[in-house]
Amino acid sequence: MPELLAQLRIARSSYFYHRTRMCLADKYAAVRHSLAEIFEANRRCYGYRRLQASLARQSVIISEKVVQRLMKQELLVVARPRRRRFGSYLGEISPAPENLINRDFHAKAPNVKWLTDITEFQIPAGKVYLSPIIDCFDGMVISWSIGTQPDAGLVNTMLDAAIETMTNGEERPIVHSDRGGSLSLARLARTDQRSKTGSLDVSKGLLTRQRSVRRLLRPVENRTLLSTRLEDHHNRTVRRRGRRLYSLVQ
Repeated sequence: MPELLAQLRIARSSYFYHRTRMCLADKYAAVRHSLAEIFEANRRCYGYRRLQASLARQSVIISEKVVQRLMKQELLVVARPRRRRFGSYLGEISPAPENLINRDFHAKAPNVKWLTDITEFQIPAGKVYLSPIIDCFDGMVISWSIGTQPDAGLVNTMLDAAIETMTNGEERPIVHSDRGGSLSLARLARTDQRSKTGSLDVSKGLLTRQRSVRRLLRPVENRTLLSTRLEDHHNRTVRRRGRRLYSLVQ
């Protein structure tokens, strides 16, 4: 025995203490049974406080920590409903067009594949939304629009600006998006019935590359609204940072 205790590095008294304790009866055996009965009788909805109160009405006085420990040992766990996250998705509002891009974001010629999406920028003056169209051929920004709300008007302004830059009616670019709510509500979601490939309704032809992008794309109303919103802010630092971001998106 001394050699075994020395190998395990425990005191002799500790060994006899635990051996004696294993032979003792559980003094909370009756309490465990009562806890389980009360817990099941109340549809497994009682926590440790209400269980302790129920035991107190039966003249069984024990502390809250003991009730918690016994509940954990007996696996008496109250089922908690999971909190649902808010989701604004209400289903598809229009038939889904074919995925003509199929994750192939490379084009051999201009105005064959266009990509678009809406990006949110958080600035001290508020939220600003950018909606661009990018050509897969060279990454050039065909058109863009900015606004304070990601609605269909923001997308329609971008789409109208892109159509105005096209002069040849023979080419039919494919516009690819993530089919968000604003993009689905806009004219972008209308499928051109005359197109054999099912491309979306942008049938005004090629872009004249000699024109300047900044001169072509001027959503005046959205830019004026953003500028007015920045100037009305009372904080000088906020106005300065807002003007810097505004100059970057111009």
